[in-house]
This record gives sequence, structure tokens and C-alpha cells, in this order.
Amino acid sequence: MSAKKQLSVSAIRNGTVIDHIPATSLFNVISILNLEDIDSQITFGTNLESKKFGKKAIIKVSEVFFSDKDINKIALVAPQAKLSIIRDYEVMEKHSITIPDSISGIVKCVNPQCITNHENVPTRFAVVSKHPVKLKCHYCEKITDEKHLVML
Repeated sequence: MSAKKQLSVSAIRNGTVIDHIPATSLFNVISILNLEDIDSQITFGTNLESKKFGKKAIIKVSEVFFSDKDINKIALVAPQAKLSIIRDYEVMEKHSITIPDSISGIVKCVNPQCITNHENVPTRFAVVSKHPVKLKCHYCEKITDEKHLVML
């Protein structure tokens, strides 16, 4: 006899849901958002079935709403993610996360000689490729690729 089994994760009253994260990027997203420092309830799952991606991950964070800066960080490591804002158990906003055309103050330049690594100068990058991610430093013009991204 075959019975359908379903794993249910409790809904959140207010907060943020980040879905369609590549399973291999889950812990990177947790780290760049500093979720280990948040006192709110956090639920995450990984290696979940996804028709579109094969395997995906999801994060639900109660009572937390992320800044545009945080969302841009997510975009750099999980550009196909979807972000939902929950209020009173209802999805109030749903956004596809996209990589902006320029990035400021969230990624470190890979060039050890770059002024941003020696002076109190905020980093600025032009996005020269979104798939795969490649960022060109405004100051030294070095290219940082997705394998060498270091979040500030």
C-alpha cells in the first residue's frame, strides 16, 4: 500500500521566505545574512525536490525583513532565488531576486593593491556578467568572478 507522505513546515506570521536557493548555496546564504546572529525563529531545508532546479533550498525567517543590501548579496550567490514578504500569515510581496547592474559596498575587491583594500573607500563594481557572475572594480578595473567573491 502506497501512502503519500508530506513534510509540513510551520507557516510564519511575519517575516521573510527565501525560496529556490540552489541547494549548494544554502549555507553561503545563511552565512552572508549572518543568520547565526538572529534571535528569531529560522527554518531551513535543503536538497528539496524542485522540478525547475532538481534540488533546492528554502529559508524562513520570522520577524525579519532584509535590506536591499542583503538582497543584493543573496542575488550574487543565488540569482534565481525568490523572496516573499509575509505579514499576518499572508504573502504580501513576492520578488524574483536579480543581480543589479552595479554593486557598492558589499563585495571585496580581489586585487590586494586596490585602494579599497588600503583606504577607507567603499567598493564599487560594474556587473559585467550575471551568469556567471563577474564584477569589474571601479577603481582598479580587476575582475572578480563568482568563485572569488568575498562579502564585506
